[in-house]
Amino acid sequence: MLGATLLFAIMNVLVKSISNIPAVEVVFFRSVVSFIISFGTLKAAGLQVFGSRKNRWLLILRGASGAIALVMYFYLLQVIPLATAVVLQFLTPILTSLFGIVIAKEKVHPVQWIFFALAFTGVILVQGFDARVTLFHLVIGILAALFAGLAYNFIRKIGKSENSLVIILYFPLITAPLTGGYTLFNWVEPQGWEWFILLSIGLLTQFAQYFMTKSYQSDELSKVSSVNYTGIIYGLAFGWLFFDEQFNFLTYAGMSLVLIGVILNVWFKNSQKKRTV
Repeated sequence: MLGATLLFAIMNVLVKSISNIPAVEVVFFRSVVSFIISFGTLKAAGLQVFGSRKNRWLLILRGASGAIALVMYFYLLQVIPLATAVVLQFLTPILTSLFGIVIAKEKVHPVQWIFFALAFTGVILVQGFDARVTLFHLVIGILAALFAGLAYNFIRKIGKSENSLVIILYFPLITAPLTGGYTLFNWVEPQGWEWFILLSIGLLTQFAQYFMTKSYQSDELSKVSSVNYTGIIYGLAFGWLFFDEQFNFLTYAGMSLVLIGVILNVWFKNSQKKRTV
């Protein structure tokens, strides 16, 4: 998950750098690259490309929910500060754990709700003191996190019964037709290096998705998803370095609350695991 977080952070910078191209079109290119790599790798390995029949609906739901989440997130990356968009996505682990109670049948210890509340308070604090983020942006961020949380739960529900590349393949299978139709009628011609950036976005997210999928297949949702919060460090550093983004004291305080909540949650999960060994 740490590797996936770093690759996603680099991808965020690339997406924001081509804000003149619609987010839906960027997602379409990302889906095409992902499909080519996933399909080719599965065929070369002689694996069943479309997975087992028993998991078919879970795979489709994972692809659909992931597609909706990614389009919304790419849009946010292009219209608000990089670090703020990342922080809004930090609602995902909270919603992932909530959905995990019902979908993946996982338990959340009562004390973890305190850590989640602390992190959520930090997210709200960041949003409330950043004038560049409107209520509309907040709603889009919540919806993106909600659908991402659903996608991660479907991955956990599938577990290790499917190859990671099969799970990843269903994302472009669903996303490419949906975003392709919109792109066809709203095409914006990439210029020069923008073609290379679009290709890089596809490659980076393919590897990031693979690492992320393996992590969600291998451990509890509430523990693994929390590692996503380390992306705030990359968001702040890259936002300042490449886009000259700066924030006030209260915004930084909110981000600190998020990190504290994450660290406490990871520490608690590790201590609980050691007690059961």
